[in-house]
Amino acid sequence: MVSQPGFFDLDDRYAALSKAGDPLVRLKEIVNFEAFRYRLEKALNRSDRARGGRPPYDCVLMFKVLVLQALCNLSDDQAEFRIGDRLSFMRFLDMGLSDKAPDAKTIWLFRELLTAAGVIAKLFAVFDARLKDSG
Repeated sequence: MVSQPGFFDLDDRYAALSKAGDPLVRLKEIVNFEAFRYRLEKALNRSDRARGGRPPYDCVLMFKVLVLQALCNLSDDQAEFRIGDRLSFMRFLDMGLSDKAPDAKTIWLFRELLTAAGVIAKLFAVFDARLKDSG
């Protein structure tokens, strides 16, 4: 039997995940991902979108997807599926239930753009250094 969702069901689920020791909550506390925004935007060198088209996913969100892939050893297809399936991943990415997860091709393209710009190794080196600094 399926019941109607309540107003606080999602909050209750998130609280249960936190209580169980969701490591992604701690990761968000340790690493200020917004600090990567400047480097990401500079490397991507995106147009001003004046000609229209669908806006790209936020670069910080996409970098966090790459972090999830590295931490969980996920392929692009697995990342797409798990982002849509796991509440802990959605919360880590600051996505709501109604937000559309990036697809595998979008994840692949984002990684390729960073690789072509020669910054992906540097970004992950900074990420690793911030983790080490926090213990």
